[in-house]
Amino acid sequence: MQLPDPSPFLTRLLKTLANDGLVTDGWPLDHLCYRVETTARYAAMKELLSKNGRCLGEHTIGGRPIATFKLHTPFTFQGRRIDLVELPAPKNGSPYPEGWEHAEFVVDEEPKAFAARLPQLNWDLSGAEKQRNADVRLNYAGFSVKFHRQALEEVIAGEEEPNH
Repeated sequence: MQLPDPSPFLTRLLKTLANDGLVTDGWPLDHLCYRVETTARYAAMKELLSKNGRCLGEHTIGGRPIATFKLHTPFTFQGRRIDLVELPAPKNGSPYPEGWEHAEFVVDEEPKAFAARLPQLNWDLSGAEKQRNADVRLNYAGFSVKFHRQALEEVIAGEEEPNH
């Protein structure tokens, strides 16, 4: 089994953002999230990702485990290198079809200020007050995009340090 190619997902995502006036050139595409429907698929995808990368950590967030992997061979897409994949276990009562579900970009300002510059968009600000790595989100049909200040790999490394 191979990791699914994220290119069709990324093509759709970047085109949708461009149509909304968000040109993402210059913003690091920090990571992609791959959703699964069952705990059996979660275990199978964890095994596949372990063969293709190194697990940076598995943490319980929102009542379910989420594993993050750094790929040995990053995905490349339109000049971008994407080497992190987030894999959440399914959450009871929140079924998702299997596949690429969201991407996250790192921006160089506070997420709420970033969203305020584009008030015409329907921002989900529910993550804007998080203590660690606050984010803002745009939800679209079948996928979402988050924007935050700190790369996920740095957040995970900070969680592994003592006193965090």
